[in-house]
Amino acid sequence: MKVVIDTNVLVSAALKDKEPETVLLFVVAHPEFEWIVSPEIVQEYKEVLSRDKFKVPEQLLKKWYAIIEHVTTAIDINIELEFPRDPKDAKFLACALAANAEFLITGDKDFTEAKKLFNTTILSVSLFKKLVFEVWHRR
Repeated sequence: MKVVIDTNVLVSAALKDKEPETVLLFVVAHPEFEWIVSPEIVQEYKEVLSRDKFKVPEQLLKKWYAIIEHVTTAIDINIELEFPRDPKDAKFLACALAANAEFLITGDKDFTEAKKLFNTTILSVSLFKKLVFEVWHRR
């Protein structure tokens, strides 16, 4: 299953070390899931994680950079997509569309509007955990 992960989920995983990290590490640990990114998304991940205001320790930055570089699958996106509600989020929607991703995991309420745009299921970390992670572990 292809999964696109919004930057806010990655930052929460790096900073809070709770549910977002559990979900991301679940995706990473299961080869049935493919974390899809674009070069633009990777650039945003790294830029946001390294912001001074987050004070992510160097060792933790290296951990997440390694995961991003070695575990994600980068694709080229040839879709022009406008998302007036938040133009910076268009890259995540375009990535999900281009990859035909099953899931887009986000904590951003702006994506609520996009749920009507295509077939990718847009859901929060907690909903992904409940609907996918917990079901997967009951198998």
